[in-house]
Amino acid sequence: MPPLTAAQKWQLDYLDAQEASLQGNYDAANPPLQNVINHSGNRTLAAKASALLMNNLAMRHRYQEAFTLAQRLSENVPNLQDAATRLSVLTNLSQMLNLAGQNDLAIQYARMAEQSVPEGTKPCRPRFMLMAALYSAKKLTSSAPDLSKTTKLCEEAGQPIFVVATQLILSTLYLEEHQPTKALALLDRLDPLLKINRYFPHTLSAATQRAQAYEQLGRDKDAKTAALAVLDMTRPGTIDNMLIDVYQLLYRIAERHGDTADALRYYKEYINQKQSALDDASAQALAYQAVQQQVLTRKLEIEELGRQNSVLKLQQALSAKAVETSRLYIALLLIGLGGVALWLFRTMRSQRRFKRMATRDGLTDIFNHQHFMSECEKRLQALQKRAGHACLIWIDLDHFKRINDTHGHAIGDAALRHSVAICQQQLRPDDLIGRLGGEEFGILLGDCPREQAIAIADRIRLAIEASPMVLDEAVVSISASIGVANTATSGHDLQRLCRDADAALYRAKHAGRNRVVADAAGSNLAEA
Repeated sequence: MPPLTAAQKWQLDYLDAQEASLQGNYDAANPPLQNVINHSGNRTLAAKASALLMNNLAMRHRYQEAFTLAQRLSENVPNLQDAATRLSVLTNLSQMLNLAGQNDLAIQYARMAEQSVPEGTKPCRPRFMLMAALYSAKKLTSSAPDLSKTTKLCEEAGQPIFVVATQLILSTLYLEEHQPTKALALLDRLDPLLKINRYFPHTLSAATQRAQAYEQLGRDKDAKTAALAVLDMTRPGTIDNMLIDVYQLLYRIAERHGDTADALRYYKEYINQKQSALDDASAQALAYQAVQQQVLTRKLEIEELGRQNSVLKLQQALSAKAVETSRLYIALLLIGLGGVALWLFRTMRSQRRFKRMATRDGLTDIFNHQHFMSECEKRLQALQKRAGHACLIWIDLDHFKRINDTHGHAIGDAALRHSVAICQQQLRPDDLIGRLGGEEFGILLGDCPREQAIAIADRIRLAIEASPMVLDEAVVSISASIGVANTATSGHDLQRLCRDADAALYRAKHAGRNRVVADAAGSNLAEA
C-alpha cells in the first residue's frame, strides 16, 4: 500500500476526531481538530473541523470559546464554496445557536442549510435541526405535518439517528399535550431502533419519557421503575436536564405514597439539578453576551480606522493643492471634529443600548434572570450587614402553555407583558422584579416583614385574576401560583431563599394553583 499523502493524513485526523466526538470523548477529539484548523492548510477541511470543534466546546461547557468560534464561522459562511462544507457549518451553527437560546437565528441557519444541500442528497440533517429549533421556540405541536415529513425524509436518506431524534421530539410533544398512550406506543415502536443505534442520549431520553408517560397514566410503580433505570444509566454527580424531570417525578411518587424519607432525598436531588441547570444557563448567557460585546467593539474599531484613513487621504490631497491649503484645512478640521463628535455619540448610544440589552428582558423590559439574581445578591448582602430582612416571591402563570396553544404565541407574549404591568402596579419603587424564564418571575421585597410580603403577593394574585385580557373575539383569563420565602427563616443566602421560594411555589401549584403559599412556617392563602 502506498504511503498516505499529507492531505490524506489530515483527512484521516479529522475523521478520527469526528469518531471520538460521536462517542462523547471530546477531550480526545478537540486537540487534533485544533491541529487541523491551524496547520492543514486546507480551508475546506479547516471549516468542517471548526464547526465540529464549536459543538464539542459547548458540550464541555466552554461556552465563550464556542460562541467566539461560532461568530467567526458565521462571518465566513459567504466565502464557503464547497456545498458539503457549507452544509456542515450551517447545521452546526443552527445547533449551537439553539443551545444558546437564540431560536430565531437557529431556525434561520437551519433553513439556509437546507438550501445548501448538494444536489441528489436528502436534506435530512438540516430538516431535523429546523424541527429542533422550532420545538425550542415552542412553535411545534404533535399534529405538525413537518414532523412526519422529516421522519420519512430521514428514513429515505438512511439516517436512523435523525429518525429517532425526530420521533423523540414527537413523543415529547405528546407528553406535553397529555397524550401518554400515544407517547408510549411511539416509544415501543422506537425501541428496536434504539437498541440498534445504541446512541446513549437517545436511550436516556426515551427512558425518561417512558417514566413520564407511566406517571401520566397513573402507573406509579412502572413510572418509578423506569425512572430508577434512568438513574442507573448515569454516573453519580451527572448534571443533565433530563435528570431534573426524573428526580421531580420520583419526588412526586414518593410524596403520593407517603415515603417521606425518599421524597426528601429526591427533592434535594431535584433542587440540585435545577440549580445546576440555572447556573449553566447563566454561564451560556454571559458567554454569549461577552462575545456579542467583543463583536460590537471590533465593529467600532473598524469604523474608527476607516475614519482615520479618510483623514489621511484628505491630508494628502491638501499637500497636492497648496493654493487651497487654508480653505481645505478648515473644511478638514470641521469634518474631523464632526466625525469625532458623531463617533462619540454613536459609541455612547451603543454602549447604553448594549448595557440595557444585557440587563433587561427583551419582551417584558424588566430585569433578565442573570441581572435580577445579581441585584438580589447585592441587596441581600447590604440588608444582612444592618440586620434587615427581605422576602423573595416566586410567581408562575398557571396553564400558560394553554394560552399559547389556544391563542398563539403573540397573545402569549402580550399576556406576559400584561401580567408584569399588573405586578409593577402593586410594588414599591425600590422593589426588584425580574423574569426568571418562560412564564416565571421573581420579586425581592427589601425591608419587608413576612406577613406584609404575603399580603403583597396575594394582592398581585388577585389583581392578575381580576384583570383578564380582552381580545376582539375572546377574553383570556390569567391566574398565578406564588411562593414566598423570607430571610427570617431562610437566612440571607440567595440560593437558600431561591430553593425555599421554589419549594413554596411547587406546593402552591400542587395544591391546585391560583394561590399563595409561604415557606414552611407560613400559611396558605386560598384562591378567590
